[in-house]
Amino acid sequence: MIRRLRTRIIVFVVALLAVVQVVAYVVVSRANSTNAREKIVAELEVGERVFARLLEQNRERLAQAARVMAADYALREAVASDDQDTVVSALTNHGGRIKADMTLLVSLDRRVVADTIASNERGRLFEFPQLIDQAAREGGASSIEVINGRAYQLVVVPVLTPMPTAWIAVGFVIDDNVVSELQQLTSLQVSFLERHDGDHQWGVLASTLGPSAVDLAAQLPSLPGAAQVHSIGGGDNEQQLKVITFDRHGDRALVAVLQRSVATAVAAFNRLQQTLAALGIVSMLLSIGGAVLIAMNITRPITHLTKAAARIQDGDYSNPVSVTRSDEIGALACTLNHMREGIAEREREILRLAYRDTLTDLPNRALFHDRLEHAILNAHRTGATLSVLMMDLDRFKYVNDSLGHGVGDHVLREVANRLSALLRQADTIARLGGDEFAILLENVDERYVTKVANKILQALEHPIRYEDQPLDVGSSIGIAHFPEHGENSSKLLRNADIAMYVAKRNKGGYAVYDASYDTHQQEHLSLLSEIRQAVEGHQLRVYYQPKVGLTSGIVEGVEALIRWEHPRRGFVSPAEFIPFAEHTGYIKVLTRWVLEQAIRQCGQWRSNGMPLQVSVNISARDLLNRELPELIVQLLDRYGTPASLLCLEITESGFMEDPAHAQRVLERLHELGIVLSIDDYGTGYSSLSYVARLPVDELKIDRSFVKQMSDSTTATIVRSTIELGHSLGLKVVAEGVEDEADLRTLRVYGCDQAQGYFMSRPLPAKELEEWLKHSEWSRPVAATRDVSPEETSSKITVLRPATLRSK
Repeated sequence: MIRRLRTRIIVFVVALLAVVQVVAYVVVSRANSTNAREKIVAELEVGERVFARLLEQNRERLAQAARVMAADYALREAVASDDQDTVVSALTNHGGRIKADMTLLVSLDRRVVADTIASNERGRLFEFPQLIDQAAREGGASSIEVINGRAYQLVVVPVLTPMPTAWIAVGFVIDDNVVSELQQLTSLQVSFLERHDGDHQWGVLASTLGPSAVDLAAQLPSLPGAAQVHSIGGGDNEQQLKVITFDRHGDRALVAVLQRSVATAVAAFNRLQQTLAALGIVSMLLSIGGAVLIAMNITRPITHLTKAAARIQDGDYSNPVSVTRSDEIGALACTLNHMREGIAEREREILRLAYRDTLTDLPNRALFHDRLEHAILNAHRTGATLSVLMMDLDRFKYVNDSLGHGVGDHVLREVANRLSALLRQADTIARLGGDEFAILLENVDERYVTKVANKILQALEHPIRYEDQPLDVGSSIGIAHFPEHGENSSKLLRNADIAMYVAKRNKGGYAVYDASYDTHQQEHLSLLSEIRQAVEGHQLRVYYQPKVGLTSGIVEGVEALIRWEHPRRGFVSPAEFIPFAEHTGYIKVLTRWVLEQAIRQCGQWRSNGMPLQVSVNISARDLLNRELPELIVQLLDRYGTPASLLCLEITESGFMEDPAHAQRVLERLHELGIVLSIDDYGTGYSSLSYVARLPVDELKIDRSFVKQMSDSTTATIVRSTIELGHSLGLKVVAEGVEDEADLRTLRVYGCDQAQGYFMSRPLPAKELEEWLKHSEWSRPVAATRDVSPEETSSKITVLRPATLRSK
């Protein structure tokens, strides 16, 4: 059985190799001719370019020499004085310097005045008047011409003093030396041929073929004149050639022929074929010997199986069983391998589940703590440095909640990939849970750590795409250094976590831990807990800031602004507690409270004959709340307030968080008749082209632009925003108007409404009513708001004493 198997192996290997060698030999033989011809075509094309370049170089050298000769003062004097001897001497000397084969001086009447090759033919008409015509037009001319049975490359230039007084022609003869030089450059046979009209035979001017050029001349008439590859001859005498036709003048045709023997080109491929045949024979002999050795080596596998089983018993799963056979022993070896792989895979999976994050395949919290502990021990022992970076993703919760956990998982995996691509293999990147990641950097200085933080922030600035939808998440990073910010793992992680929340609150991207953050953290935690008591303890107030129409000059609406009068802290700025409310989700409670207070006040004013439109800001969290439209409907019905008297102001970031969901909520609010406004326009990332697709009615220019309108660039932005907003059918409101100059500028720009301290600061409802009674901005005016049908019979006016002057 073993002998027969060995025989089968030897026969199979040798037969297979023999078939491959025969097929390869046949394919190579057929390809040789094709490759040789393709090689010749390529050589002819290269040779044509070299030929053209050589002629161009000669033309440039001739032209330069001719211009130097034409500029020679002695020559021009001799031409002017008709000194034949001096002219001939100058032509001979200049021509000798550049080794020109001929030089001529031609008079303006196109007669040869001096000729270095035919001095006895002076006074004849110059044979190539077309060259003089071209030189007269272009300042110089060049061509290949035949003179006295020889081909010359001629250049003609004028003699200027400063008007043309004569023409100089300089030429190189194209003889066997020239074509031999071209043959050395291209490895091609080169011939120059000429023929007169009526002749049936081409004449040979110069050729590297020697006497064989006559045979070429005899076959040339059957070929077209275009510069393409042709074949002549047959068998071993087959030639491929390219015919280059020069400009024809008169009854004479001049061509250059580049050619290459097919047999010569095939010879190189035949040598390759012979080499392949020799290699085939050698490989056949080697394969026979190799097949015998292989067959003999696989007949004793029992020892390998025994050693492999012993290794598995000792817990060594690294080396597989090397015996592979198709009989019973081979099946046993395969089963043993499967057993080894199964045991090893289960052990690896146990370790992975214990120390790796299943979603991102990054180290988990347990493995990160283990590596951090080892790094701290090493730092204590060697004095090495280490730093911990804690980071989480901004706006990840919005993505997860609105688009689903599948999209959230995709974002986490993409973030893990980007972090892995940025950092060194020696660095540890771990996912601690949720959207929280930790990074351990060892043996680096603080500057490098800062550089890494910036690289991470830049990498996460690029949106993560999911099914062609960009998801903008961003990140906040906290940094803690050992041992400055902690000498054990728990303190380092805690302080890095505190710095991360500082970075998130300050929107600075990253923050390095500082001891003062502990105090701030306690204050913020206290403030966060007291927000919940503010609503129940009636500590919150709603102030109203008037919005003045720049055309009417009167108050046309108000904006509702939340204020917190803390019993111990006093006035707390919304900038301090609103971000915390948004971060914890408590913003929904605050928004509901403000909406109810504003709608109730709006309904009360309307009942008192003062139908002011009230604007209320809603956050990004509010816009993601699917229950918002129903809540507003309930409040409007409860307090009898028309939907048109409520304006909701949404920041640009509010609808950029989840554009699709925001679009649906805005469309529902628009269907209810509620006025929608884009707040703080220009500070976010949206464009007017995007705003145009939203069902909004109003655009508010951010106060930062209004305050800087003294700058021409900013003023141009404001004016352009107003014009573009109007072109989209939107009302434009400017906030932050501080002085009369700003108001006047906005009125000139065509802004619709303005609000700011110049008109009035935010006021409680009662104080606003008193202000309206005495303000110059509240003269009586018919109401233009949409009201209920029963009110259409009476005009409602804004209350104001009749004693106030009108604007």
